[in-house]
Amino acid sequence: MDLTLKVWRQDGPGAPGSMETHDVRDISPDMSFLEMLDIVNDRLVVEGKEPIAFEHDCREGICGSCGMMINGQAHGPQLGTATCQLHMRKFNDGDTIVVEPWRATAFPVVRDLVVNRSALDAIIAAGGYISAPTGSAPDANLTLIPKPVADMAMDAAACIGCGACVAACPNSAAQLFTAAKVAHLNALPQGQPERWTRTERMVEEMERWFGSCTNHGECHEACPKEISLDFIAYMNRDYRKAKVKNRGLVSQTG
Repeated sequence: MDLTLKVWRQDGPGAPGSMETHDVRDISPDMSFLEMLDIVNDRLVVEGKEPIAFEHDCREGICGSCGMMINGQAHGPQLGTATCQLHMRKFNDGDTIVVEPWRATAFPVVRDLVVNRSALDAIIAAGGYISAPTGSAPDANLTLIPKPVADMAMDAAACIGCGACVAACPNSAAQLFTAAKVAHLNALPQGQPERWTRTERMVEEMERWFGSCTNHGECHEACPKEISLDFIAYMNRDYRKAKVKNRGLVSQTG
């Protein structure tokens, strides 16, 4: 395959950026998108030029680090697929492919296609964990969990934190990410002791960084793990309850 690649280049957060065009020849349709970028970078290094900076790690659709906008779509044209799982056979010989970093105020560009997604980490740090002391670990079979509840928790836990939901949302909202991280803990028995404080803290930390959800649904369409919009409804429900329950806890302890 022969392609024209237009890729965003930016030396740093405060530097101006621009699109750079590359003629990419002899690309196998069986390559992944990241393997294609590897080939481009190898050729740039041979020419004495700076390679294109992009994030990657597992290359198996697990870590969530590979996200980028491809022809205006988060992770590219194949739904339910991370960039590292996207193969070049999804494109046609002679295509022009435009590659950009995530575009969101909360995700400042570090270099080229690399963005700083620490705002998502801040949401997790606010409450995305279980810290209630529970003693030694019991046998898993001793904690009975209905299968629908376990399935719901597993569906929410599939979120890989890539940030595609934020990049695709016209408001740069992070409700789908936050809702998934809240739901997979709130659904399980182990998450109940901190359920209401967790929900309030994570939602309010999210609101410090990101825009508001107006139910466009683009987040679900862009999500490589196809996280359901239902989780946003669950989070909103729990947040309303948390504001009442946490106020009651404060009055009792104050």
